[in-house]
Amino acid sequence: MGEFSKVEIDGHLMTVTIDRPEVYNALHPMANQELSDVFDRFHENPELWVAIITGAGDKAFSAGNDLKYSAEYRKKTGTAPEQPRRRQGGLAARFDLDKPVIAAVNGIAMGGGFEIALACDLIIASDQATFALSEPRVGLAAGSGGMQRLSRMIPLKKAMGMLLTGRRVSAEEGFELGFVTEVVPHAELMAGAKKWAADILACSPMSVRATKQVVMRSLDVPTLETAMHNLDYPAFVAMTKSEDTIEGPRAFAEKRKPDWVGR
Repeated sequence: MGEFSKVEIDGHLMTVTIDRPEVYNALHPMANQELSDVFDRFHENPELWVAIITGAGDKAFSAGNDLKYSAEYRKKTGTAPEQPRRRQGGLAARFDLDKPVIAAVNGIAMGGGFEIALACDLIIASDQATFALSEPRVGLAAGSGGMQRLSRMIPLKKAMGMLLTGRRVSAEEGFELGFVTEVVPHAELMAGAKKWAADILACSPMSVRATKQVVMRSLDVPTLETAMHNLDYPAFVAMTKSEDTIEGPRAFAEKRKPDWVGR
């Protein structure tokens, strides 16, 4: 239990809840640093294979940057508060995490809250969820990856339609645009997210990490040939030398579930 978040561990699954419902789970630097520390531990712990992040309460995943705190801080100091290196949710500027993270979006995901969700590998959305990069409406811009990620995930003209207006998008429209993985009834959100987590956990964690690393690094280069033959994928190499790559075919041949060890 942290001051601004809750963490639950169930086997190889970690569930993180942003716990500031009184401000729609908006985040100030201290909350972002606490979440960054949480995901540092997730990254370092070999027994944690998948994470889910959600928001406390029924109204908000996260309203993003805590603008009230920022305004009061600027009034006192004359400068804007400095965010931690990993930015929003400890995820928005984290590029070394090969383990999958699922966003279970239970309501409003605005500004930095949407940027946290975009930084995750899957977005499972309640049918009551709404999304927006609303920063231009308050004289800001989506500086924690929102401008870059959304324009890579959906067609450019659709992304610009959201980015230049700050308009709100429903969960269903997010699914149609392509940044939402699945829309589920509000009451079934966590069950839906945990089902996706269970499906990932049924796979070798070595294979999952190799897959994520290859996909994400491949996005940084323009040609398929370069992506396939000229990039370094240490997680893929580790997978080929792992116990799991022996266990998987053996379990298939013996008609049983594999016993993954993650090394």
